[in-house]
Amino acid sequence: MEPIKPVEATDATDATDSTDSMSEEAARLYRAKVWGGAERTMWHTSVDGTVGHRLRELADWAELAGHGDRPLDTYGNGAVEEVERRVAEELGLPAAVFFPTGTMAQQIALRCWAGRTGSPVVALHPLAHPEVHEGGALGAVSGLRTIHLTDAPRLPTAQEVRDHPEPFGTLMLELPLRDAGFVLPSWDELTEVVEAARERDAVVHFDGARLWECTTAFGRGLPEIAGLADSVYVSFYKSLGGLSGAALAGPEDVMEEARVWRHRYGGLLFQQYPTALSALRGLDVELPRLPSYVRHARVVADAVREELAEAGTGWFRIHPETPHTHQFQVWLPYDPEALTAAALAQTEATGTALFRRWFTPGAGGPPGVAFTELTVTEPGLEWTAADVRAAVRDFLSRIEG
Repeated sequence: MEPIKPVEATDATDATDSTDSMSEEAARLYRAKVWGGAERTMWHTSVDGTVGHRLRELADWAELAGHGDRPLDTYGNGAVEEVERRVAEELGLPAAVFFPTGTMAQQIALRCWAGRTGSPVVALHPLAHPEVHEGGALGAVSGLRTIHLTDAPRLPTAQEVRDHPEPFGTLMLELPLRDAGFVLPSWDELTEVVEAARERDAVVHFDGARLWECTTAFGRGLPEIAGLADSVYVSFYKSLGGLSGAALAGPEDVMEEARVWRHRYGGLLFQQYPTALSALRGLDVELPRLPSYVRHARVVADAVREELAEAGTGWFRIHPETPHTHQFQVWLPYDPEALTAAALAQTEATGTALFRRWFTPGAGGPPGVAFTELTVTEPGLEWTAADVRAAVRDFLSRIEG
């Protein structure tokens, strides 16, 4: 890789000072500007760039892909129908329904299954997205009740499914389990868990927001993975670089009911062509690349580990040790603000963005440590192991305190 010219000389203290005096929103925008303007990065986030850049990029792709002269969609036809067809095809499932958000898609899926099973009880992990990031919506909006089969930072085992004393109508599995470190079970473990749910006459729903990148770890194609479940939700912006949007896939009759509930929940929008086109772009452009991202994430993780060990940082953790997807966690024994400041300082001084924001672990996490999530996408493929190690060394040199 070519050396990067410094953007602006600074250090961790300067970066801390520049953000300490800001409001939370101003600090967020400052971080986005610094990292979004990096000349060398491991990945691009959904907020990198500008409105004009993103719109031009999408319009250029739409013209090249033959979508530029298509009529505009209204209430779910046109490009939206094309997305639904493509998702059903990619997952090997009978039908799919486009949604503006994954939160809505999953609530409706679980509501539909509750009506069919006669049980409003959903078994899911306490770190699953509805439990952590949706403000209790399953209960408050859809009248569902959740139970937890395990609180270990992994998906439940087949035996835990069998042994739980309370009946449940639906087992929801998040693949991968993001807040536990983007972790997946083995293929055999997954099939055994699904079978255990079937033994209890429960249906199985996959929270597959990031299902697209699970094929490498499982050694199976998307239709075989999705075929284990009764329904599957997928996201278009978490892995495929879309503007937003999601889809729910499963049996024809369940999807028809999902369309009714989508209207009732306010999800049948008048026009969605920018979102739908960005989803189609993700399916065409990003989906075929994901296996290469996953493979290179393992190279990056090894290089980070080797440099941290050689640098004598003391306790640290790469989790999972071998990434299951193209995303993984890095843990270090420092204050998260100091690490975030060092990451900002590195980008300002060198134009390189390796790590971004660092966080304190949630309840039950070890004290005195912080973690960040590292993602590998197309720009990260250019990084050699030596590049990664050099960037880690430079980052460590900027940590204050």
